[in-house]
Amino acid sequence: MRLDLGHLYLPRLKFTIPVHGFLVKHPSGAGIIDTGYGSDTDLIKDYRAVNAPVAAALRKHDVDPSDIRWIINSHLHFDHCGQNAVFKHAPSYVQRAELRRMRRESPDLYHWFDFMNARFELLDGDAEVLPGLEVIATPGHTEGHQCVVVRGGNGSFDLLIGDAAYTPRQYADPASERLPAGQASDVPVWRDTVRRIQSLRPERVHFCHHTDIVHR
Repeated sequence: MRLDLGHLYLPRLKFTIPVHGFLVKHPSGAGIIDTGYGSDTDLIKDYRAVNAPVAAALRKHDVDPSDIRWIINSHLHFDHCGQNAVFKHAPSYVQRAELRRMRRESPDLYHWFDFMNARFELLDGDAEVLPGLEVIATPGHTEGHQCVVVRGGNGSFDLLIGDAAYTPRQYADPASERLPAGQASDVPVWRDTVRRIQSLRPERVHFCHHTDIVHR
């Protein structure tokens, strides 16, 4: 289930984008994929952030923050891990390479993720987190980006793409030369990643910064 976690203004592109997280009600306990951005908006004032508390978004689905048993961060940009601290009791699954990147590149925002007693489950590549719930390493947007696979009982699966592609158009055409700023830190690796995702043939693809869902 998609969560509305506010929106951001992109000054270089001069338009506003939504920020989404996702709630997964797994048989072993509910979890959340990406948590939006934190309340210290002075650090990101150029983005004119309008925050939506993740706790309120969850309660619209009759889920309390205390019900969340795990977090998966697609990556550690501020708009994907900023409210992790709401779930101090829950482990956060993230790629080891991504945690190293954040420590190196974003020390001023690191407290949004590395709060006191934060629990990390560090991954090195593709991994099964729970039965029917997997992460796949998808570098390119950042070096430690990961997407999430949620499998159904009929063999089909949904793909939560994180920022591996901002929009359905970028997902459909990774060969495009006109990528928006920030889409790819490494363009050749990013293109290979999107082609790999396409080859998996997900039933549905869900985006963090776009409201459309791509159906197979």
